[in-house]
Amino acid sequence: MDELMRGRVYGADHDDPDPGPQPGHDYRELVGGPLDGLLLDVTGWPAERLSGGAALTTEIGRFGPGGHALYGPRAGAPQRWDWQGDAP
Repeated sequence: MDELMRGRVYGADHDDPDPGPQPGHDYRELVGGPLDGLLLDVTGWPAERLSGGAALTTEIGRFGPGGHALYGPRAGAPQRWDWQGDAP
């Protein structure tokens, strides 16, 4: 988990002086795709939502502004969410 404490959090402002993870929060590492290497704050998410992954808004995916990058938990390593493709 210490390795997760060094990344940048998805959704943090580019000019945020501390865009990294915060103590007491729960994160998933995004692997592959346009958001590779970012951390997703999943603090307070119920188990069923965690198992379903997330569609995350991004301007740098296949569909450009307003598009989404789809990420879901990796089998055997649920702290890492793998890219599953892009959606409008």
